[in-house]
Amino acid sequence: MKIHPGALELATNRLVSGASLRPYPIADDLSLLLLDPDTIQHPLAPEAVQSALAEPLYWCFCWAAGLALARFILQHPEVVLGQRVVDFGAGSGVVGIAAKRAGAREVIACDIDPLALEAAAYNAQYNGVTLHFIDQFEAISGDVDLILAADVLYDRSNLAWLDSFAAKAARVIVADSRIKHFEHPMYQRLLSTESVTLPDLDESAEFRKVTLYSTLLESQLMSSRY
Repeated sequence: MKIHPGALELATNRLVSGASLRPYPIADDLSLLLLDPDTIQHPLAPEAVQSALAEPLYWCFCWAAGLALARFILQHPEVVLGQRVVDFGAGSGVVGIAAKRAGAREVIACDIDPLALEAAAYNAQYNGVTLHFIDQFEAISGDVDLILAADVLYDRSNLAWLDSFAAKAARVIVADSRIKHFEHPMYQRLLSTESVTLPDLDESAEFRKVTLYSTLLESQLMSSRY
């Protein structure tokens, strides 16, 4: 079934009248339908800010950590090749799409926001890949080889997900630009890189540094390759 972005356009217009979406080139011929910054020329009105806080449209941005993780996967396809992968907190779907493009056997995009799943479905179709979609992590059945999660640790209460990921899959990679002092006995730093949110939110330099963390097994596998 062909997916049309009509509901996504309506959602952006609820954020601000006249806002629209347009394809953004990301990497390696991968493009996403994201917020067109040209349609937002002025600061948001107070009611629009309140609406955005109440119902954040995470999916109309490609956040810095998601972009960094997607590029990492495209540069290192062996990480996902032939694997059953979960893209947790999928948002626009950039990480899951990159994983599928890099050769993952199956990619499950997981997000509690139905509009995010619609955006990810549209973007997957636009990029010529097939993803599966689910709105509850606990409902994922069967074995999972690898969990990918980007930009999900903006709230420290979300750190509890790290244990849930490790319990579900032996291999986990998390990309984050918000947690300054990341400590977990099952995860270690994999690498750090510079990235940016698209469209560019002109974030401070500290939020443009993205660090990838992984379970010990994944870190050992990567270190053995270089």
